[in-house]
Amino acid sequence: MAPDEFYVRYYVGHKGKFGHEFLEFEFRPDGRLRYSNNSNYKNDTIIRKEVYVNECVLAEVKRILEESEIVREDDKHWPEPNRDGRQEFEVVLGGQHISFATAKIGSLLDESKDPEGLRIFYYMVQDLKCLVFSLIGLHFRIKPI
Repeated sequence: MAPDEFYVRYYVGHKGKFGHEFLEFEFRPDGRLRYSNNSNYKNDTIIRKEVYVNECVLAEVKRILEESEIVREDDKHWPEPNRDGRQEFEVVLGGQHISFATAKIGSLLDESKDPEGLRIFYYMVQDLKCLVFSLIGLHFRIKPI
């Protein structure tokens, strides 16, 4: 793996009363940001958005990942995915490739044998979600008349 390779994918979802509900996004090395959200609530349709971002945005994503030090973490002591849902996270950064799978995090007070690692993961995901929602909202904003 080349040290400059880069890829990020995050998924959170569950299968329940309204079918397969999920949120997923990924950043690709060419700057493509793909976003999908399927709630099925009140017969909503799946939302899919795709946009290309520049190097500054990719640099910010890399900064968030590097400062969180998520590549040092291990998910073997995190809660296993269950019927209430799962989260998946995959990143290729600086020649490293990691992949996590865990249950949805309802609260940082949830039981875990690695509460510090789970806390790092939780806040890193929150930072990435805020960035993604901002980018999608800004790019696809509909101006009121």
